[in-house]
Amino acid sequence: MSTTDSAPGRRQLRATDVKRLNRDWRRRTEGRLGLLVESVTQPFNMGSIIRSAAVFGVERLWLAGNATPPDQRNVAKTALGTERLVPWEHAGTPAKAAAAIREEGLRIVAIELTGDAVPLHEAPLDGDVCLAVGGEDHGCSPALLAAADAVAYIPQIGRVGSLNVAVATAIALAEARRREWSA
Repeated sequence: MSTTDSAPGRRQLRATDVKRLNRDWRRRTEGRLGLLVESVTQPFNMGSIIRSAAVFGVERLWLAGNATPPDQRNVAKTALGTERLVPWEHAGTPAKAAAAIREEGLRIVAIELTGDAVPLHEAPLDGDVCLAVGGEDHGCSPALLAAADAVAYIPQIGRVGSLNVAVATAIALAEARRREWSA
């Protein structure tokens, strides 16, 4: 299709236009958003999570358990340089991570399928919040769930019962920002 066939204004934005658009959204964003990642061991999942964290303005990344650190060589292949944009620390156990997060004034909402979890679109994501996700195989540990202020799940209507941890993280981060922007 030639450019004369496309709808008026329906062209991809140039880099300066994208920067301007993103700056406008940053100005609309007041809530602080953190992310706790427990025992995500696959470097490509960690790289995707970090990239999503950078996109949605996560101010700090806490690692717990045996999570692969952002400075691991293979993480950078997927993170594409965004690992330098999100400050991070390995906090040790989920309890120590939760204490560090609360010290920063953030509430913790774990993303997990539990009996008391609420659908993500009903979760308490207002204000300053830290989302928490768990490892690829077992999700959030009992210790992490005990430390969380709330638990939310992503409704799924297909025949598959779970999402990749990096995809679930991106959905949860997007929902946290969407809720703020539509309030």
